[in-house]
Amino acid sequence: MDAGAHRRGRKRANGEREAEVLDVLLRAGAPLTAGDVADRLDGELTYSTVVTILTRLYAKQLLTRTPRGRAYAYVPVTDEPGFAARRMRTVLEERHDRAAVLARFADGLSAADADLLRTFLDAQPDPGR
Repeated sequence: MDAGAHRRGRKRANGEREAEVLDVLLRAGAPLTAGDVADRLDGELTYSTVVTILTRLYAKQLLTRTPRGRAYAYVPVTDEPGFAARRMRTVLEERHDRAAVLARFADGLSAADADLLRTFLDAQPDPGR
């Protein structure tokens, strides 16, 4: 059995499918239609599934789209580090005690990561000035 057939035979979570489609768009470096994405996935997902996933990602404001003929061409709103930062902000915003979450996050940082974070924070303009 080829790898594609194995993947098609396994039920995947929506988040995993969305990540696959987003990865295709990130690697493309140019707007892609649902047909383009489906082609680049080599038949792992049907065209209608790709359309559904793109529509969901667009609704989540992870993609922008522009008309291309009778279809839309999609592009990610940011790059991979930007998406990771968005996920981190979402988690932080979902918690009631932001200070506790940030404290636990900071406690888990390596010394090198803590120094890097300090450098980034020190470079930010002070909104109080």
